[in-house]
Amino acid sequence: MADGTQPVRALPDAAPGARDRRIVLWRHGQTSWNLERRFQGSTDIDLTETGVLQARRAARLLASLRPDAIIASDLSRTRATAAELTAVTGLETVHDAALRETYAGEWQGLTHDEIIGRYGEQYAAWKRGEPVRRGGGELETEVADRAAPVVLAHADKLPDHGTLVVVSHGGTIRTTIGRLLGLDPHHWESLGGLSNCCWSVLGEGARGWRLTEHNAGTLPEPVLGDDD
Repeated sequence: MADGTQPVRALPDAAPGARDRRIVLWRHGQTSWNLERRFQGSTDIDLTETGVLQARRAARLLASLRPDAIIASDLSRTRATAAELTAVTGLETVHDAALRETYAGEWQGLTHDEIIGRYGEQYAAWKRGEPVRRGGGELETEVADRAAPVVLAHADKLPDHGTLVVVSHGGTIRTTIGRLLGLDPHHWESLGGLSNCCWSVLGEGARGWRLTEHNAGTLPEPVLGDDD
């Protein structure tokens, strides 16, 4: 993980009668705006050459999980990331705009420092866990409202013990995890960000979904994120 700790892992919860499904939420590869610490949001930015290589490497690892289905945001950076997993698994990727990153209005395209300079109080309120329409855009709960049902609908189609890979964005992944775990939105920020092309895993347990891995897939490195 980015803070130097190891990814969180837990033993499977094989409860009698549970379908024991798994959801892998995979963040897209690196973009030039990630490197510049520009807030991407729903802006359509391509992967860098490094981002493509990150996706290619991660796809080989994720293919070993033998996924049953792949869904992805319809933006270029997630399309290109998902395509690498399609290439090694032969599975078709289903794209859905509901899995896009948070729309952040006037914040989009600004660097981290520019956001602090122009929208300092708004940024501080968001970091305190208050419901904020960053740049006049979506609330985090609204992102979860559109993304989580799509993930659950596709997970419900899995066979018992099946695996769904969701290729999406840092903020959308965090809000979706928060919603599926039943966490209060105030605490979603405590999940932390994902590094480019890293993933988190939700396993199905006796009392619903549980986090079994977070920010897995890499040695510790900085989180260059949409939500910094």
